[in-house]
Amino acid sequence: MLDHVFTDAISALRDAFESAFLERQAFEEHFQSDVLSGDLTWETSYGLPGEGEPPRIVAHITFDWPAWSQAAYRQWCLEEILEQRPAIEMEIVLRVQQLVGPADPKQISATVPEQSPLVGDDRLERAGLTAEVGYPDPGDIDTAVPPPTEHAIEINYEGLYELADETVADGTNSLLDEHFGVLGSWIASTLVKLGDLGLDFLPND
Repeated sequence: MLDHVFTDAISALRDAFESAFLERQAFEEHFQSDVLSGDLTWETSYGLPGEGEPPRIVAHITFDWPAWSQAAYRQWCLEEILEQRPAIEMEIVLRVQQLVGPADPKQISATVPEQSPLVGDDRLERAGLTAEVGYPDPGDIDTAVPPPTEHAIEINYEGLYELADETVADGTNSLLDEHFGVLGSWIASTLVKLGDLGLDFLPND
């Protein structure tokens, strides 16, 4: 893999999630580059073990490496001068899906925290809840057993992870593992709490 501090962070997060016994949704992982802005984006999804495909409770993680972070990192690589600490913009979406009916937003809000644990120097902030309804295709309504309406709810967290000076100098040091290890265990425990709410799910196909 490319020797870059951003890919070092991706590797650290993968290790953290595997240590937390979460299952990666391989087909949900993407690495993209914006040719206009120069930003890099990595997206992945992890679910609880044994949830099946797709999992009923899942975490979608997005890491953005903005162009200004790359400029700061490049300056350090060329001149070993760090005028501004590079940062990864993080978004985590906790999604409960395949529900028989709408989830109670108050119950969900009381279950998940407003902030994540400390990840480096900052915390991720809860940005809101989004309810979703999936209706069956009208062409399938006349079937003997029409497909059910599916409900889902998402909880969004957003934050910034600033890279420490020693991480920029050596992405293999233990700081990334320590910081993202906290994130991995927090996501795993929060998904378990959502799974323990006793919500009614549609039967597996």
